[in-house]
Amino acid sequence: MQNLAKIEPVDYLIIGHITQDVTPDGNKLGGTASYASLTALAFGQRVGIVTACSPDLQLDQLSGISIARKNSLHTSTFRNTYTPQGRIQYILHVADTLELEDVPPAWRNTPIVHLGPLTGEISPALARSFPNSLTGITPQGWMRGWNGEGVVSYKPWDEADQVLPYIQAAVMSIEDVRGSEDVVASFASQLSILVVTEGAAGSRVYWNGDVRYFRPPQEVEVDPVGAGDIFAAAFFIKLFQTRDPWEAVKLATLVAANSVTRVGIQGVPTPSEVSQFTTQIVEHPIK
Repeated sequence: MQNLAKIEPVDYLIIGHITQDVTPDGNKLGGTASYASLTALAFGQRVGIVTACSPDLQLDQLSGISIARKNSLHTSTFRNTYTPQGRIQYILHVADTLELEDVPPAWRNTPIVHLGPLTGEISPALARSFPNSLTGITPQGWMRGWNGEGVVSYKPWDEADQVLPYIQAAVMSIEDVRGSEDVVASFASQLSILVVTEGAAGSRVYWNGDVRYFRPPQEVEVDPVGAGDIFAAAFFIKLFQTRDPWEAVKLATLVAANSVTRVGIQGVPTPSEVSQFTTQIVEHPIK
């Protein structure tokens, strides 16, 4: 772990595991923390990550981002296998858990805090640890279980009531809850703002009892990995700036749709693309 007393304040803090993804083309950097942090950087934010990983994990791709790194025996490692019946995801290793003590004091009043668990590594208590921040979550990692062979499956989020009342917004995929509208309704009833993404079909936004649907532009999909995390970072930043989730989702939709046209981390927007999409929304608002 770095010397926490020497870390400078940031604008956007993400807490969660940076992962190593095993692919046919070799190991690649992954995880919500990677995609969301690079997206926030493209938006001009000063960005910090609190994570746990092995000391030998190379983080060169995250240049320009401040990282409070908790050394762990393992880096959280995933492998995806694709079959005619769909994707099978495996967890090969899991890094250490993350607590408030791992967050540098200079980051405990960060304007935007994004909790992005992948393996249930974030203590639910962290949701109520940032009373002066806009705290958003991407909760997929709290709903992910796995067996002795590492095969990932859905599990009910038993600690949701320890998190949802203390945050301002959540972004999740309908796949995170295996399409369960009952779970969506339960979460929406406990949150001021809930965004449910549905891939190429777009997203829906629940805000204080109202719900609206947003369709993305049609793009040729090359790689959807990370699109949800990119969407979430764009959404939280614009929400903080405008306090209007309808406006925030418009920008997030364009940024995420663009991301699927490139492979992996390359799908993260550039600063010029962020500027282009922001201008596009002002001139031609999407529905």
